[in-house]
Amino acid sequence: MFRNILIPTDGSELATLAVDAGIAFAKEVNARVTVFTVVEPFHLFFSADIEQLSSTREEYEAISRQHAAERLAVAQAKAEGAGVTCDTDQVRTHDVYRAIVTKAQDIDADLIIMASHGRGGVGALILGSVAAKVLTHSAIPVLIYRKK
Repeated sequence: MFRNILIPTDGSELATLAVDAGIAFAKEVNARVTVFTVVEPFHLFFSADIEQLSSTREEYEAISRQHAAERLAVAQAKAEGAGVTCDTDQVRTHDVYRAIVTKAQDIDADLIIMASHGRGGVGALILGSVAAKVLTHSAIPVLIYRKK
């Protein structure tokens, strides 16, 4: 049923657990995976990202690309170690949920497996929920990995 799975990650601990669970699921169903990360562009006026607060635009761009490449390499090594075919990709955009939905369409994914940090209240209002937006806008099934 599932043959091509997109696994977006932001590199957080919970997202890493979702990547691991997604790879394990892909192995069970003999599916391939694409591990995908979205790097948000440098924000000049407002940011809570410590790297953006202490870096120039060029430094931030280089550091964020490198961190993304490192987390994708780790995920790819895990998938290959499990015998799961894995592609990786990263993009830079402010529209994280839209990039995830578009990537799923571009690779003809039949499932998205992603983490949800489960922010509620003001945190969800201010930051929004990428997982909720993906659920709302995706035409394919989305499996949400939550903290127990």
